[in-house]
Amino acid sequence: MITRIEIATQGGPAAAELVLPEGDAMVPGIVVVHEWWGINEDIRRLLGRFAAEGIAALAVDLYGGRSTTDPMQAMELANEMRTPRALEIIGAGASLLATHPRANGKVAVTGFCLGGGMALAAACNLPALSAAVPFYGTPKDEYGNGWQTRVPILGHYATSDNFVSIDRVRGIAKAVNVAGGSFELCEYEGGHAFMREADPAAYHEPSATLAWERTRMFLRRHLG
Repeated sequence: MITRIEIATQGGPAAAELVLPEGDAMVPGIVVVHEWWGINEDIRRLLGRFAAEGIAALAVDLYGGRSTTDPMQAMELANEMRTPRALEIIGAGASLLATHPRANGKVAVTGFCLGGGMALAAACNLPALSAAVPFYGTPKDEYGNGWQTRVPILGHYATSDNFVSIDRVRGIAKAVNVAGGSFELCEYEGGHAFMREADPAAYHEPSATLAWERTRMFLRRHLG
């Protein structure tokens, strides 16, 4: 069951949607960052999948309650968003999960497209995170913090992506690893947004299935 909540931040309250695993066991958490569409049914579906794996899943809203199915409006919303504010919301969401009555204290972040870029930025700026799993998104270099991080990263990227350069991602992964961090880069045949099950034009089942299995195992390793 999805519970709509507000997260307190220095910049004012932010909306979020929370799905808890069944039962009363102590569990890890994951902050889920939406694509440039905003929180939609596809993101809610993913919340359910994480909860089914025994992870409390929190979708943070970077758009102040707005969402769209129109690409032009999505671009406008993405351009209005500011990365420092997004990181503030993600950090507050992670703190909420870490202190939840059912929390085991470990929290990861994941995101898709725009959210993938924010998840990677979070890994480089929010050291309390236990893991990060960005999907086909990168932040501007200025939010990479020199690509120095001790948060383990599992990155899922397509080799043929009209929005994200795989060569740039390879460079980021190398920089993280050279600096002593851990960036496991996984490359896929599917194009951009290959996890977007609701979009037949983007969804690539073999890539999505493999990426999900790798994500499950990675999170199990780092979140317990």
